[in-house]
Amino acid sequence: MRYLDRLQPLALLVLRIVIGVVMIAHGYGKVFGGFSHVRDMVQHIGFSGWMAYPLAGTEFFGGMLIIAGLLTRFVAVAMLIDMSVAIWKIHWPKGLTGPGGYEFPLSLAAIAFTLTFFGSGPIALDSLRKGGGGRIRSKSA
Repeated sequence: MRYLDRLQPLALLVLRIVIGVVMIAHGYGKVFGGFSHVRDMVQHIGFSGWMAYPLAGTEFFGGMLIIAGLLTRFVAVAMLIDMSVAIWKIHWPKGLTGPGGYEFPLSLAAIAFTLTFFGSGPIALDSLRKGGGGRIRSKSA
């Protein structure tokens, strides 16, 4: 099964594309369609209205950055915080499964958690930056 180790860069790319596309889709409406609703929602769950800006930015622009593999670990931490707050403040009372449950944001949080520790992998712009953390270190045989 060691031959699968060579596919780790592809696996990280797939994780980045999945979370990036989902976050862009969720952030698009926040950035381009009725930002006042986002600010109201953020205030309704107990945060200051200005917190709507990093929320929308993390989801929309962060999604683009993470697909490109640029600033991956930083963006992944922001997405992990975003999803953790969403679970805590919105989805938790609805349970794990069912309408409005936290299973989907929990899955996104797990992907963000993974990318925080593994980085973007070599198929990313981070790997072109000096010290970008995009490399996967393989164990010696």
